[in-house]
Amino acid sequence: MRRFLGYERALIVTAVEAERAAVLGGLGVDGQAPDALETGAPVVVVACGVGPAAAAAVTSQFLTMAMQQGAPFDVVVSAGIAGGFAGRVEIGGLVVATESIAADLGAEGPDGYQSVDDLGFGTSRHDADPALLRQLRQALPEAVGGPVLTVSTVTGTAHSKELIEKRHPDAVAEAMEGFGVATAARLWPAAAFGEIRSVSNAVGPRDRAAWRIPQALATLRETFAILTGRGL
Repeated sequence: MRRFLGYERALIVTAVEAERAAVLGGLGVDGQAPDALETGAPVVVVACGVGPAAAAAVTSQFLTMAMQQGAPFDVVVSAGIAGGFAGRVEIGGLVVATESIAADLGAEGPDGYQSVDDLGFGTSRHDADPALLRQLRQALPEAVGGPVLTVSTVTGTAHSKELIEKRHPDAVAEAMEGFGVATAARLWPAAAFGEIRSVSNAVGPRDRAAWRIPQALATLRETFAILTGRGL
């Protein structure tokens, strides 16, 4: 298995097995991958489950296990499919996050929504590692760069889309794990964090007939082939 952008060890965190299989396919590993923590493979791909809590927990578990085995990860990437904001990224397109934002981590009140930043309780934003971001943008010139939102409830109506776009006018995509992966990665300063998403649908009214999940998974597979030198 080739290295991810030349890093010694990379941890790629997806939500579900279909995304994990797409990433592994891009790495040239089809089917069930071996226990990469034991074999010391340069790239480990794990499906953590859906949502930021599961993402943070599983990412922390793998980072800790790797450190205990004396083979720490030096890059951590949240990867998978996502909803894209129309006019900023096309369905089937690719997004590289400049930052991962917990878009619904806060409180509602008479004056509207307040983030945890506004409340003084912490941060709802994690920037992508600048050096990793430059590498990703160079390797994936067609990708759209911008903030990627992490939500616990996917936007599914025109009204909720209007509200979230008002709070985050520069956001390019919406998913459910990036902020959780980033939160865990921040506990390990030596591990660079990034987020990569392929777009399966438009953010807004829920219309499953318009989703293009196979196309998005194919884009994800092609992306990781490029990032490990197999697609160049």
